[in-house]
Amino acid sequence: MAPTPAQLQSVTASQRVHDLLVKLHAESAAQENSISQIFFYISRIALYYLHKNPWGPSADDHMRDKFVSLEEDKCQFMYLLARTTGARNIIEAGTSFGVSTIYLALAVGQNVAGAKADGQITTGKVIATEKEPTKAERARKHWEQAGEEVEPWIELRVGDLLETLKVEEGMPDQIDMLLLDIWTPLALPTLELVRPRLRRGALILADNTVMAKSLYKEFMTYVYDTKNGFKTTTVPYSGGLR
Repeated sequence: MAPTPAQLQSVTASQRVHDLLVKLHAESAAQENSISQIFFYISRIALYYLHKNPWGPSADDHMRDKFVSLEEDKCQFMYLLARTTGARNIIEAGTSFGVSTIYLALAVGQNVAGAKADGQITTGKVIATEKEPTKAERARKHWEQAGEEVEPWIELRVGDLLETLKVEEGMPDQIDMLLLDIWTPLALPTLELVRPRLRRGALILADNTVMAKSLYKEFMTYVYDTKNGFKTTTVPYSGGLR
């Protein structure tokens, strides 16, 4: 399946990377649109309302082979944001099979190349986080397939992100963008952990803020509190992107 003109216009990448992204998005969409997966998400929200604890080992087991990647239009938007703001250091909270990471790494690599062309001495990276080792391994294989446009710009930290993101070694002093694509109760603790490193004007993206609005309650209360200094809006993509 060849990339569409819209895909080619939105994202600068080789034909190999475009072909890989088309394939991965198709696989992810097939999973997300299945009846079983839709039922799973609805049941998680229902369990939250009933018991305030909608996750557990059975949910981890169910999600172990699922992409749960950002939709293609969100990824393109995210890539364009990263490129236009010149983001060079990005944290991705929730990597899964590494699809959205490819877009972030493309942006970082291109931003660094542009800065060097202007005479700046600089580098950059995407710090990707994934709890599940088998998913991390799948992500690495996808990045390897993407090649040198992508793979050299990613540092993958496997384990509990609230612990792995505390590791100082290799962590940039300033973060330009934070992607929150994780189980929603982790969104606020992750933001609080990363916040001291966020540069002034850094971008924070959180997925499914409309669909999972109730689960984002504490996160949104924090973001809306004017003393915390955030400005926010919702972009009307599927499920909401803030």
